[in-house]
Amino acid sequence: MLTLCRLGTIPPPVLLVRIKSFSNVTPTGPLSSSFSTNSTLATTTQRATRHRRNPKYPAIRSSINLDRPREWNPPVAPRFIPAYDEAVAYIRADAAAVKAEADTLRTSLEKGQVSIEDIENAKKTLDVLDIMAQVNLPEVRWKAANGMGPENVADMNQKVYRHLIEQRWRNEGALDLLMERLYQMHVIPDILPRLQPTVDLRVVFPEAPPKNVVLRARAKRKTMPVEPGVFLVNEQTRHPPKLYATVFHPESRLYTLLMVDPGKCLAALTDRLNFESYADVPDKDNQAFKTFLHWLQPNIPLSATSAGLLPSAVHTPYLPPHPAQGTPYHRYVLLLLPHEDPTKKLSLPPGTLERDSFDVRRFTQEHALRTDGGGAFMWRAVWDNESSRIWREIIKKPEPRYGSPPKPDPYATLKAMKKYA
Repeated sequence: MLTLCRLGTIPPPVLLVRIKSFSNVTPTGPLSSSFSTNSTLATTTQRATRHRRNPKYPAIRSSINLDRPREWNPPVAPRFIPAYDEAVAYIRADAAAVKAEADTLRTSLEKGQVSIEDIENAKKTLDVLDIMAQVNLPEVRWKAANGMGPENVADMNQKVYRHLIEQRWRNEGALDLLMERLYQMHVIPDILPRLQPTVDLRVVFPEAPPKNVVLRARAKRKTMPVEPGVFLVNEQTRHPPKLYATVFHPESRLYTLLMVDPGKCLAALTDRLNFESYADVPDKDNQAFKTFLHWLQPNIPLSATSAGLLPSAVHTPYLPPHPAQGTPYHRYVLLLLPHEDPTKKLSLPPGTLERDSFDVRRFTQEHALRTDGGGAFMWRAVWDNESSRIWREIIKKPEPRYGSPPKPDPYATLKAMKKYA
């Protein structure tokens, strides 16, 4: 029987070829060289993709870490923009002239050719010349702005990098924002009459938990740097934060770390009219407010090359923030204060400090801690369910509750009478 079909419906003949049969065939003619090259590239590509985890997204460059930091490269090739080449040549010539001047002054100091009265001024001038000799070089500027970590630890030995990093902290808004929040939230003068930070203190906490209950249990939370003065939930601050400090002096000096929940300092009351709006920790017995000590770590050695993550030695253990119900927002302040004698350790046996009614001013005076240096940080928190959990599980005391006194009811007498005779 004859089977009819429409044109185009008959499938074309399929030629089945076994690839293995071509392995022993050597092509000849003008296409032989290109055939062998293409087969070699195909074999190499197959071997590369066989061992690659994700061949769809190949690696473009090697990973960048502290062992392999990024290196500076000129933004344009030489002789491409003559004006740029001329500018770089002028900068390098000026740097060489300043370096020669610094070397001459350094030689004079080493040989004792400077009078005793002028030695201090000569050393300060030498420090300025050492910085000026490198501060305008393109590779130095780039490395200070794009170095790994708090720039490179090895580079912090050089005066020019310490100068550039400190100027960036002071002039690009980080220090201004910190001081604005310290004065705006009345940390100064509630805790200390004055404070002049010289250390870049940064705080890292876990990110806020998601509002979804399912995601709260499953999501892996990342850590994040905290901006001074922001509100944090008490679940974020249940564990001690990671503290990073960048100091700008090459020699090692001792610091003491304090974390307090400030109350009202009596010395600051003369400048205030509204007492309750700036108070944090109520003192029920004295009908006043007090400062609570949450954390203390004395005798922390820091220098420009050893700064970074602060050590976690325990003296007075970290007690997480726990605002009481009915109180306004609480301010939690971190202070990293330098010792008056930078090599003398504080004699503070563990367990000798009282957390309640802690007086920061008296503590700094008794132990010779300076307030014209060091670092500071603060954040805010209010009561939530996690605060009640901290009172119950960690502090293990009944949670106090505060509020406004009840208003007198003018109809209390009438409400006590019977409606109908």
